[in-house]
Amino acid sequence: MKSKLVLLIIFLFCSIISAQGNRDMNNPFFKNWDTPFGTPPFNEIKLEHYLPAFNEGIKELLGEIAAVAENNNTPTFSNTIEALEKSGQLLTNVRRVFDNLNSVITNDEMQKIALQAAPLLSKINDDIYLNPKLFSRIKSLNQKKDELNLNPEQKKLLGDLYKSFVLGGANLSDSEKDKLRNINEELSILFVKFSDNILKETNSVGLVIDNKDDLKGLPESVIQGAAETANNKGLTGKWAFTLQRASWTPFLQYSDKRELREKLYKAYINRGNNNNENDTKSLINKIVNLRIQKANLLGFKDFSSLALDRAMAKNSKNVTSFLNQLWTPAIKRATAEVTDMQKIIDNENGGFKLMPWDWWYYSEKVKKEKYDLDETMLRPYFKLENVVEGVFTLTSKLFGLKYVERNDIQIYHPDVKVYEVQEANGKHIGILYTDYFPRETKSSGAWMSEFRSQSNMDGKFISPVIYNCGNFSKPTTDKPALLSIDEVKTLFHEFGHGLHGLLSNVTYPGVSGTNVARDFVELPSQIMENWATEPEMLKLYAKHYQTGEVIPQDLIDKLNNAGLFNQGFETVEYLAASLLDMDWHTLTSQNEFNVENFEKESLSKMGIIKEINSRYQSTNFLHIFSSDGYASGYYSYIWAAVLDADAFEAFKETSLFDQKNAYAYRKYILEKGGSEEPMELYKKFRGREPKIDALLNRRGLN
Repeated sequence: MKSKLVLLIIFLFCSIISAQGNRDMNNPFFKNWDTPFGTPPFNEIKLEHYLPAFNEGIKELLGEIAAVAENNNTPTFSNTIEALEKSGQLLTNVRRVFDNLNSVITNDEMQKIALQAAPLLSKINDDIYLNPKLFSRIKSLNQKKDELNLNPEQKKLLGDLYKSFVLGGANLSDSEKDKLRNINEELSILFVKFSDNILKETNSVGLVIDNKDDLKGLPESVIQGAAETANNKGLTGKWAFTLQRASWTPFLQYSDKRELREKLYKAYINRGNNNNENDTKSLINKIVNLRIQKANLLGFKDFSSLALDRAMAKNSKNVTSFLNQLWTPAIKRATAEVTDMQKIIDNENGGFKLMPWDWWYYSEKVKKEKYDLDETMLRPYFKLENVVEGVFTLTSKLFGLKYVERNDIQIYHPDVKVYEVQEANGKHIGILYTDYFPRETKSSGAWMSEFRSQSNMDGKFISPVIYNCGNFSKPTTDKPALLSIDEVKTLFHEFGHGLHGLLSNVTYPGVSGTNVARDFVELPSQIMENWATEPEMLKLYAKHYQTGEVIPQDLIDKLNNAGLFNQGFETVEYLAASLLDMDWHTLTSQNEFNVENFEKESLSKMGIIKEINSRYQSTNFLHIFSSDGYASGYYSYIWAAVLDADAFEAFKETSLFDQKNAYAYRKYILEKGGSEEPMELYKKFRGREPKIDALLNRRGLN
């Protein structure tokens, strides 16, 4: 037995030495990163480094997996589960750098690499989950986990890993495994194509104006920004509005030109649906049908059942029941909002009925009429740098965190800033990159990701390297970046995800940070939004960009009085997208779907009102068609909203920066990652299960 193990070790050692001998040591992925805190050496990484690093990473991981699977010793947690947790470091490094940079500084060459890498990564994933010897070892451990003297984190990791193998096809026959491999490979390529098509559509110019009269109603800052966009696109002397939210939303809010609002709005919602080379309808058909095949192959009636197997919600019936519970009061409130806007249209002798492209414009008028508030009054107090300082101040008050800007750490784009995050006593916690402005090489939306996750195996603490991305309003030649209140909330939201990664304090990377149930992961992000508009918090960071004056109390009062404003609209458009997602993924039979008709029938079945569209249309629904990440899971945001509203009540019942609650929240939610069941962690923090009342109150839906 021992001699076989020695021979295996010698074989693997020789293989590694041989592999290293073939490596180009000018490739930074094949070196130890001698950078501050082991951060990626972006200045050294070139396009030609990725594919060799992917190939070597896959080869290395296969060797490590073989060593575990072929081990003749009795399976133990150490020689099987921990060994798997330690495997694949090279592949993890290159994959995280490439995937993240492909989202923020992509180009044609990177997109080609992504298409080449996708099937390779799909194959290695299947090679692991479909390895019978490896699964046998994990299965035997799972069967006797109560006898192994494991701590709660180890039990959770083992259970999660076992379920991942089962859902990954480990119990299938050889012929079924081959089918699954083909499905996964094809899906991986389709996801890349969908993302690339929507990026191209979003970067296109939605509206070009060459007549100054057509700018009527727009604030000067919006006009200036559009002029700069036009200049950057070679449209000198004109004004251009793209389909990035930071560009089209202000136009819809303020433009007096209804026909132009309609044109820009339709350009936005028709992304991926223009019957051109970027059209996504055929991709959606392939993805949906492949997902049905995959679910059926794995013993599920539909993809939703497969996707929700590890979620808090458990099944599609629970999800749709929950969403429908909110739908009726949301529609009722939205209908009342329509009435308010239609009154203004009629009073102005508009002569038309409110339509979706009118909503932003007339809701601004209602806000001004009812609350004497419009966004142009707020933006001057939300300079980007002040908002960032606001989240720093908040997390300092709650958790004692400090942020030290580091100019000695390499960045991938001039827009990026880097901070070392420390405890109050100066102890290093992790690294945070922020990247907040839109550009044509960057995906739309806002998100958090990581270049390195936290772990602490064998007593070696690995600190996290996290990044936050947004597409917020850019500075102009004479004004800094001034954010809308929605952008402020989004920045706080993504910072909450960042904290989940930064403050993780577990042993194993498999349960670190945001590696939690999908419908739990939005709790740390969404709870942060609550602080953003609290009066006590606003006075700490909302300062006029020119005078430094703290936001006046009367403006805070107006903002808070308008707290329930537009909640019907926001809830309905979100619920519509969530239910559309569920409709796509509860299909049980393959078909050639007419995507537009399917969507119309879905929305009609819900009883959506004609003045509101789904937040996303199928053809541009990145959450559900660019990966499996949120497929049958877009509901997660409002599921987690129940948790975050209830959790924030703990602070409202005591004080905004209550140290006892902050300590419990950090200890049981932020630090624990996925090391225990989410509801158990929530109950440890809150002392009970969440109640829906706080969410209904917050949205005015009760």
